[in-house]
Amino acid sequence: MSRHVLVIGAGPAGMMAAIKAAENGAEVELLEKMKKPGRKMMITGKGRCNITNAADITEILRNIHGNGAFLNSSLRAFDNQDVIHFFEEQGVPTKTERGGRVFPVSDKAQDVVDAMVHRLHELGVKIETDIAVRDLLIQDGHIGGIRTSAGAAVKADAVIVCVGGASYPGTGSTGDGYAMAASVGHTIVPIRPSLVPLETEEEWVKDVQGLSLRNIRGTLLVNGEKIQELFGEMLFTHFGVTGPIILSMSRMASRYLSGSDALVELCLNLKPALTPEQLDARIQRDFGKYSRKQLRNAMIDLLPHKLIEPVLDYAYLQPDKPVHQVTVKERHRLGDALQHLTLTITETRPIAEAIVTAGGVSVKEINPKTMESKLVSGLYFAGEVVDVDAYTGGYNLQAAFSMGAAAGTWSAWND
Repeated sequence: MSRHVLVIGAGPAGMMAAIKAAENGAEVELLEKMKKPGRKMMITGKGRCNITNAADITEILRNIHGNGAFLNSSLRAFDNQDVIHFFEEQGVPTKTERGGRVFPVSDKAQDVVDAMVHRLHELGVKIETDIAVRDLLIQDGHIGGIRTSAGAAVKADAVIVCVGGASYPGTGSTGDGYAMAASVGHTIVPIRPSLVPLETEEEWVKDVQGLSLRNIRGTLLVNGEKIQELFGEMLFTHFGVTGPIILSMSRMASRYLSGSDALVELCLNLKPALTPEQLDARIQRDFGKYSRKQLRNAMIDLLPHKLIEPVLDYAYLQPDKPVHQVTVKERHRLGDALQHLTLTITETRPIAEAIVTAGGVSVKEINPKTMESKLVSGLYFAGEVVDVDAYTGGYNLQAAFSMGAAAGTWSAWND
């Protein structure tokens, strides 16, 4: 007689768990509190769905900076090539872009969700939407099923909790899984936002909102000490900064911002390809070219228009000063400002705006091979509810798929 597996949450981890459990002979029921499956997947990768990364396993693990080692077994059992093969088998061809990011050729997240839902139907998985789970039912240290918010009890041989984290609550990720796990004795590592924009103290960022910068180097400083350094793109907003390198730094920034008096700063090198000497020579060339102009008008080849006055202000230089009157000392101050434009980080944006939640069910209490709870037999966890998170680039979805595949497979096999 086949095992009855109940999966809570129809996100990437939950749908993959349900698929793998059904493929391995289980009778599977997938419960989703929203009206449709895959709501959060629909907004990943700006609606294009960055399903994984083409890097090798070691590089993927390196980019899963929140407990990456925990994923070693599940990732090797169901890796990025397995993810790509799965979607291509379902009629969703993929392409690899800059940074190894893998997307559907169509650039439509809907195609990814539809492929998973189609496979679930093909396997006879019972998908029930608009159903929220209130409690996990435990009998003698073993899972017995769940109780819905309407009070109905549903029996199961295994339950896989894949309800997501606490980010983007409009998609159904409202932190329900933490309460479920805690109620049966699991430790919850305090949650905080990861992959989230950062707010800054400086008012001038409002004047440059919408400005995107490429090929810059950002350094996260805590009390003047370098904590993290990344090269790439960023974007100014009305509240501060966002974009790929900012999101990747946000996990570390949030660690020092929460409950601490630490001074957290972002130092921007706007000309990282040049040494200070090369940059000074470049400035001198521009000053020679625009010697009869005001300083603000001599910077047009060096900086985007919006950023000229903030940089000059940071260097304590008057924008209307004639170029031919700029001293050597002032020119050096300008060069330093171009390579050390520093912003004070006051806080992260709310966790509801984070792409990913850091923290969650402690990995010390989960079997890394099977995703089964070490405290309650037959209970499994997968996806963002677990204390695992990664940088941008497809790594978080890969982690969800790998954990979901492991939990689904083993829940169908275990007696």
